[in-house]
Amino acid sequence: MSERPDTADYRALFLSPTPMMDMRAPAEFARGAFASALSLPLMNDGERAQVGICYKQQGQAAAITLGHQLVSGEVKAQRLEQWKAFTQQHPQGYLYCFRGGLRSQTVQQWLRDEGIDYPLVTGGYKAMRQFLLEELQRAVASAAFVLISGRTGSGKTRVMTRLARGVDLEGLANHRGSSFGQMTTPQPSQIDFENAIAIALMRLLATGEQRIFLEDEGRLIGALSLPSALREKMVEAPMAVVEETLADRIDVVLEDYVLDLGGRYVQLYGEEGQRLHAERLQNDLLRIRKRLGGQLQQNVSALMAEAFTQQWQHADLGAHRQWIAVLLEYYYDPMYEYQLSKRTGKQVFSGDRQAVIAWAQ
Repeated sequence: MSERPDTADYRALFLSPTPMMDMRAPAEFARGAFASALSLPLMNDGERAQVGICYKQQGQAAAITLGHQLVSGEVKAQRLEQWKAFTQQHPQGYLYCFRGGLRSQTVQQWLRDEGIDYPLVTGGYKAMRQFLLEELQRAVASAAFVLISGRTGSGKTRVMTRLARGVDLEGLANHRGSSFGQMTTPQPSQIDFENAIAIALMRLLATGEQRIFLEDEGRLIGALSLPSALREKMVEAPMAVVEETLADRIDVVLEDYVLDLGGRYVQLYGEEGQRLHAERLQNDLLRIRKRLGGQLQQNVSALMAEAFTQQWQHADLGAHRQWIAVLLEYYYDPMYEYQLSKRTGKQVFSGDRQAVIAWAQ
């Protein structure tokens, strides 16, 4: 492998995207990382904790000695094999730790001892994270955002996925954005979400064009908060509104929340997934009871329960349309009108999904 220098060109790392191996402990990686990074730690969480205690009590030299004792012999050999495999699979990649210090330098030296010269990211995770925080502010300031707006079920996400200059915030958040929008897999950490937004915006703006489409979102997407600077600019952004009939919107909700989500539950849990899916939707409904009103929540709950019975016993999805229609008309549509009243951006276009896609392109 030809020698490559260490790098501090964070922009190039994220525009590529460049494969990177993360030397930090798994708990550090879980708190925040990058989509192009793989967790291949020098020390696991337990080992890192022991070294940390030793550092506080006996100083750096003793901590380094302990670290080498903990990661030696068979443990070191196994980890070296993983690092070597990564360098072979990703010859243009890099390694990093928290600050580009002792951990990444140690692994870099151990690889050199094996005849592999592999560069590290100077400044490590901390410097890259700081770069992305600053880049997010720069990107938000310079981008000309256009919101894809519309009522629940109008298929805004379907529009977003067709737009080359769109950033799918719900996709990055792994959540459909509504009270029922939780997926079967967990959302990323807040830090990972922010990192992903910064990288997506940076890549689009690197083309030289400033117009970027975003789906109209509230302050939260599931448990994740939109960055405040982005949220403030979205309030003022012009809007293209997707307008579809109630029947079409019911079809979209049925497809997303009954068929697709139900399929994900069955794929994950087998036959038990059907019951868990129905239980999940009932729990989601219960969470909005206060805003929905007790009687309406009970009525929708009964309609939902009957719809699942019809689906399981007769493979008939038709009854789901009833509870979906009630929620759209009495809960989501009034909420949309209220949220729309808080926007100060102008409506620059409206039409069905195909018309909005054609206009945006």
